[in-house]
Amino acid sequence: MTQVSIRFTTKNGPHLEASRACHVADTYEYREEGVVSTVEHTPSESGPDAQKWADVQASADFVELKHRLRKFVFPVSGLFLAWYVLYVLLADYAHGFMSTKVFGNINVGLIFGLLQFVSTFVITTLYVRHANKNLDPLAEKLRGEIEGDGK
Repeated sequence: MTQVSIRFTTKNGPHLEASRACHVADTYEYREEGVVSTVEHTPSESGPDAQKWADVQASADFVELKHRLRKFVFPVSGLFLAWYVLYVLLADYAHGFMSTKVFGNINVGLIFGLLQFVSTFVITTLYVRHANKNLDPLAEKLRGEIEGDGK
């Protein structure tokens, strides 16, 4: 027996929650406003076993994938956090500098605040490029190994 919890959400919020013990081959069907959701699992359709996951996780490719991800995420997260803390500290302790008018009613504090948003979009763009170039090819290779498409 397996404990299964299912939660369906509609545009009006949570609609149905179900939790019950069942056999792996059971089928669940819930109807709401003409929508049918069916989930069926049979042993032959189940994913890789725990040993396969452990083997992939211990593989050199998986270690390399984690290394590539961390090599990007940790430094960029640190830089963004430092940039944000600098902004907060300047806003709190350097009132004169942050209120310096650049042109019209636009001051340094407003520009730095808007640059927080710009830096978020820049980081997102850089991450997508990094993932497409360095992470996704290796992740696809590992996925193929897990699903049995390649070795």
